[in-house]
Amino acid sequence: MKFIETRGNDGSKPSSVPFSEAILSPSASFGGLYVPEKLPNLDTNFLERHLDSHYKTLALDFLQQFGIDIETEVLEAALSRYDAFDNPSNPVPLSQIEDDCFVSELYHGPTRAFKDMALQPFGYVLSKLAQKRGEHYLIMAATSGDTGPATLETFKNQEGVQVACLYPDGGTSDVQRLQMVTEDAKNLKVIGVEGNFDDTQNTLKDLLASEDFKAELADRNIKLSAANSVNFGRIIFQIIYHIHSYLELVRKNEISMGEKIYLVVPSGNFGNALGAYYAKKAGLPIEKILISSNINNILTDWINNGTYDLTTRELIQTESPAMDILKSSNVERIMFDKFGPARTKELMDALATHGKYQLTADELALLREDFDASYSDDAECEAVVGKYAKKGYIMDPHTATCMRAYDTLRDKNLKTVVYSTAEWTKFSPSVAKSLGHEVKDDTEALKWVSANTNVTVPAMIDGLFTKPIIHSVVVKKEDIKGEMLNFL
Repeated sequence: MKFIETRGNDGSKPSSVPFSEAILSPSASFGGLYVPEKLPNLDTNFLERHLDSHYKTLALDFLQQFGIDIETEVLEAALSRYDAFDNPSNPVPLSQIEDDCFVSELYHGPTRAFKDMALQPFGYVLSKLAQKRGEHYLIMAATSGDTGPATLETFKNQEGVQVACLYPDGGTSDVQRLQMVTEDAKNLKVIGVEGNFDDTQNTLKDLLASEDFKAELADRNIKLSAANSVNFGRIIFQIIYHIHSYLELVRKNEISMGEKIYLVVPSGNFGNALGAYYAKKAGLPIEKILISSNINNILTDWINNGTYDLTTRELIQTESPAMDILKSSNVERIMFDKFGPARTKELMDALATHGKYQLTADELALLREDFDASYSDDAECEAVVGKYAKKGYIMDPHTATCMRAYDTLRDKNLKTVVYSTAEWTKFSPSVAKSLGHEVKDDTEALKWVSANTNVTVPAMIDGLFTKPIIHSVVVKKEDIKGEMLNFL
């Protein structure tokens, strides 16, 4: 399997690269991204073959169908990282909350968020590639709250890699921040940034494409890579759990094989939604992918009317901070697939130069074949959390944004899978507020929600509040590069 570039080739890079090269050096020509030349076939034979498979067996077969240039033993060892999840035999449980609505709980890993599903195996694969080549890598990550903890967790104490993790100071939950700043492995550096997530992600993408920065790293015998979903090594693992969700519905006799379903995905950077799109394109029976956002609803505008306009918006901090994003990287991969490299480059150049672009009517029609979108504000999400808590199900604010899409966007009577991307413990003050108890302190909120709803706080969350702070630096965005070089 070869990987090609979303904005075309500039003549200085190969026209296609293998998977290993795409994940080690994820920045493509003209600042674009790498995408697979083709997708595996998720036909009935593939799905039937895995109806009774363990998640790891399904994942291994899917990765091998992709034809990636990673040895089987490395993939098997990478997938064994799922053995540390709450239930190794089913790392992604499916919970029913309505007659036709099921929640795929993606947060049962070590950092209690869906990023573990991709980053746990991906981190192992990338580290092994670096070791095999005898190379040393700086892995950069920009986070709106969940990528950071998951990246640090998977790469800590791994040979051949150092990690610099950027987070917006004041733009994550307290638990998310503590998960990062208390990490004490010698190969990790956590940097708070004065600004928002878009500032950190833009800096990361600029440094990935910077020949000067790469030269400075080369002087130290260090190469550069990234753990954000700009790296397809993240995306490939995010396709698999959509297949698993479908098979779970068949196993539970909720649908028959071949019956279509809706997926509802809370989205910020669009990686989770992109995984669903690739699964649909590969043949998984999906009627439509419904995208839910918070009040930073630029994706709703893009999907509903083809407008992507940064000039009229300022990022708003919400109770669902992992979705406080205006510049969603993986939108580019969708546009490449729909419109081709030349048009994708034209649109992305317009966004960089003018801060906006507009799809044509034909392009919007192509986009809406696969997607629909809605959004919810904090008050609506609080009401949703409270409603389901009374029914005995506790969800986090990001998951709560999905319920408006479930209620209003489905035009067929089909079973629906909602993706829950984080455990409630990462946003306990918001959850407590939804249940009628106003509190700012995470420690008190965790205790109150646990006591009043009969849910347990996992030890890895409970223990955060007594761990020493290791990383306290906060810098301006123009000082990020220097802080990284100091770390190295």
